[in-house]
Amino acid sequence: MADKSRSLFRWREIPGSVWALGLVSLFMDLSSEMIHALLPLYLVTVLGTSTLTVGIIEGIAEATASITKIFSGALSDYLGKRKWLAALGYGLAAFTKPVFPMASSIAWLTAARFVDRIGKGIRGAPRDALVADLTPADLRGTAFGLRQSLDTVGAVLGPLAAIVFMAAFADNFTAVFWIAVVPAFISLAIIVFGVREPERPLNARPVRSPFSRAELTRLDARYWVVVGVSAIFTLARFSEAFLLLRAQSVGLDVTIVPAVMVVMNVVYTASAWPAGALSDRNGRYGVLIVGFGLLILADLVLALGNSVSTVMIGVALWGLHMGLTQGLLAALVADTAPPELRGTAFGMFNLVSGVALLAASIVAGALWDMIGPAGTFVAGALITAVALAALPLLRRTVEKA
Repeated sequence: MADKSRSLFRWREIPGSVWALGLVSLFMDLSSEMIHALLPLYLVTVLGTSTLTVGIIEGIAEATASITKIFSGALSDYLGKRKWLAALGYGLAAFTKPVFPMASSIAWLTAARFVDRIGKGIRGAPRDALVADLTPADLRGTAFGLRQSLDTVGAVLGPLAAIVFMAAFADNFTAVFWIAVVPAFISLAIIVFGVREPERPLNARPVRSPFSRAELTRLDARYWVVVGVSAIFTLARFSEAFLLLRAQSVGLDVTIVPAVMVVMNVVYTASAWPAGALSDRNGRYGVLIVGFGLLILADLVLALGNSVSTVMIGVALWGLHMGLTQGLLAALVADTAPPELRGTAFGMFNLVSGVALLAASIVAGALWDMIGPAGTFVAGALITAVALAALPLLRRTVEKA
């Protein structure tokens, strides 16, 4: 059994720099989630900020990250170097972390959140392109799954660490924010000293104008089908905030509502790496079918469930669908984009996905207000069914190209 498991995960074959990038993501997510799990409460209860202001701050921050991704990816293609651009993004995030415990006004916290998200936008596309550059094609799903799993470990540990340290320091927000600074700088040190970028092939085609028509036409139909199917799918995969609201609506105590995100991320972490490895062995298409189907099932459980236990089953299914789809969609981008345009490809993919997620969350919120939770999740199931129906097109254009 051990030998079969090892042959599936192929962990010895994964390049050391990919492991390092996974740890970079883990420590930065640990730091960020420690702060983000407490920041809205800190803004409202300590600084007296309105919830509308919190929403505006978060909206501006996430929009900034989405817009920045496309430019950083293209710049990495132009430079032919990705590591130091990704390191710049992680560095910006690390150096903003001390601002959170030192800030005495909303203006300083808003500025820190803004710069932090710029850092996220800068690092995302170059980092994903670097994973693809480092990894052989037959190991790509495994590599993206591993990085996604390690990233999500940080997302699990961050809120848990925030709870533990808040209890240990008698609800001292500032002390916890200072502790969160440490893993951010560990993350920066790992990418600077632990990641080695492969040399660009001597015969590699230089990219002078990533956004020019001549370059963008090299992102052929296979790539755009991946982006299109992913956009439809993302319209069904609205913000996880609605999972929290659903749990609260069936009676889960407010103090333990964050357990919803812990359950989701634990399942996500456990499934992402095996899903990527399975897609390398048996193809991406079959794993994606299961992943899309699981989101339909999760939505129906969340729509019809009326107890905490039922909703938690839906949350676990939601986490499982994330594990079976997110790393694979990134691997498909790497599969279909020319190597020298991977940064631009990931930037465009992330931008489209970000816009689709924003639109999905707005529609989900409107449906929740007009119809109720069931309307939101049934609509998600219907849109996922459309994306599932489009998967044969993706298989014909990508796997048979």
